[in-house]
This record gives sequence, structure tokens and C-alpha cells, in this order.
Amino acid sequence: MLAPATPAAALSVRDLPPNIFAIVMATGIVALAVNAAGWPAGARVLFWVGAAAYAVLWVLAAAKFVGHRPAVRADLSSHARAPGYFTVVAATGVLGNGSVLLYDSPEAGLALWAVAIVLWTLLSYTILPALIEAENKPELEKGLSGVWLLTVVATQSICVLGCLVVPHLPGGAVGPGLFAALCFWLAGGMLYLWLIALIFYRVMFRPLTAADLTPPYWINMGAMAISTLAGVSLASAARGSELLGELMPFLKGLTLMFWATATWWLPLLLMLGFWRHVVKRYPLTYDHGFWGAVFPLGMYSVCTFRLAREFGVPFLSPLGETFAWVGLAAWAATAVGLVRRLMPRRREAAALPPDRARG
Repeated sequence: MLAPATPAAALSVRDLPPNIFAIVMATGIVALAVNAAGWPAGARVLFWVGAAAYAVLWVLAAAKFVGHRPAVRADLSSHARAPGYFTVVAATGVLGNGSVLLYDSPEAGLALWAVAIVLWTLLSYTILPALIEAENKPELEKGLSGVWLLTVVATQSICVLGCLVVPHLPGGAVGPGLFAALCFWLAGGMLYLWLIALIFYRVMFRPLTAADLTPPYWINMGAMAISTLAGVSLASAARGSELLGELMPFLKGLTLMFWATATWWLPLLLMLGFWRHVVKRYPLTYDHGFWGAVFPLGMYSVCTFRLAREFGVPFLSPLGETFAWVGLAAWAATAVGLVRRLMPRRREAAALPPDRARG
């Protein structure tokens, strides 16, 4: 029960998780998936839901930063939670993609790309050095999870959006812009190799309980899916860069490896989910981390659609369409869970005496 002097709203702002922008990531990418699957009206509705959530979450995040500095510092110093802040970069990138693909607004895409780059730079060179320099570090079991792969997702999101908006820059800036996008793609791929080796070691050779196998482990697949999309985007933009044209065999080969790796993860993650919830009977209740599982499903759909079209493998398109509807169903189920999670707090506040409800 809440203490009499603590307003419920303030408590919720203080406890806002660092990865809260995963809601926007999931909503935005599912919008793009169902658009590719042939439902543009639903895609536009989802886009605006994501945009509204983005605005609201920025207000809440600012309120937490201003009113609950100790909680923010605790998040930033936590190896387990700090990487969650990279969701704001990916969310910005996904909205930029939606602006260009759904509304043909490269100006909005360019603005959001600039914001994403600034956020990525600030987070990369504040969070990572601080965690590296920390004297007291957690054991691998407590500090490492799929959440760390959000650093990869954020990095690749800048490449994907960059490939869409750079061609709209003045002619002299196109080449450097695509070179920057290529560098983000390569850096994201290297980050994945470093992190997935540690994560694979953690899940394969260290004790793992059903409670440890949280939904963000789906980002193991999602990071490869967005890396695939970034590679396809670079290949599509290659006509604007002599360097990318020369690297085309490398781009296509590495992109196909990323897609194959994402596909390899899918059955394994489904089996682990079955083990967690059916064999071990871990309760299937709402967890904010489920948004981190919805995003990979939508991203797998989008990257498969693009791969099928750009690489001349149309037989993959039905797979992309299937996962568009799977991602939409997962999004709807998670959204219902979020609403149901919020409702008890409202009922609890309504049940309190007037003086306590006011805090």
C-alpha cells in the first residue's frame, strides 16, 4: 500500500523503467510490418499511437529526470538497467522511418535522424564509460541479459533511417552520409559479436532459471533482424555511393548471414518460451519487457519483406507477411496487458479515502 504522503503518480514516474521507449519501438515497427503486408490504414493508426506514446513518454522521462535524480543515477549506474536507455534512440529511428515510408515526409525523417544521432552519441559516451570505469561490478548472471543488445538495435536504427533520408540531402552530402550509415552498420555488427558471445556463454554455461529467461532475450533475434534491414537498406542505396557499389558482394553476404542468424534464433526462442511458461509454469503475466519481444517479431517481418524484394528472393515474402500478423497479435496482447496493469492502480487510488488519495 502507498504511504499516505506519496502520490501514486509520482511513484510511477520515479519507477519509470529505462527501457520504457520500447513501447514506441514495438508500435512503430509493427505499423511498418502491417503496411508492408497490405494494411496501410492500420499502419497509420499504429504510427500515431506510437507518436503519441513517444510524446507522453518524453514528458514522463523529463519529470523523472527533474524530480527523481537519485533514481536516474541508480539506473545509469546499473549494468542490468542502463542499456535500456538506448530504446529512446531506436524509438526515434522507427518514427523517422514511419514518417518517410507512411507519409512521404523526408524532412521529418531528417529531423528525427539528427535527434537519434545526438541521443546515440550522448548515451554511448556517458553510459558505457561510466559502466566500464565502475569499481563494483555485478556477476554475469545479474548484469547481463538481452537488454544489452539494445545498443546494437540503436546503432543499426541510425543506419536504417540514414539510408532513407540521406538521398534527400544536398548532392555533396550524400556520399559522406551513406559512408556514415555504413560505419554505423559495421559498428553495430561488431557490437553484436562482442555481446552475443557473452550472452550465449551466460545462457549455455551458467545456471539459468525460468525467472532469468526474461522477454528481452528476444532481442537476440531482433538485433540481427534490424542488422539485416540495415544491410538491405545500404544495398538499396548503393547507387548513390561508389564505395557501397564496390562493397556490394560483402554487403549482401553479411546481410544474408544476419538474416539467417535471426531465423536460427526464432525456433530456439519459441522453445525456451515453452520451457519457461509450460514446463516450468512461470506465470504469463504482463511484464514491460514483453515490448522488447514484440519489436523483434515486427522487425523480422519488415526485414524479410525488404530482403525478399531487394535481393530477388520473393519466396520469402509469405514469411514476412506471416510475422506481420504475428507481431500485430503480440502487440495487441501486450497492449491489453499494459492497460490491465494500469487499471488496478486507478481502482486502488479510487478506493483510498479522499485525504489519502490526494497524498
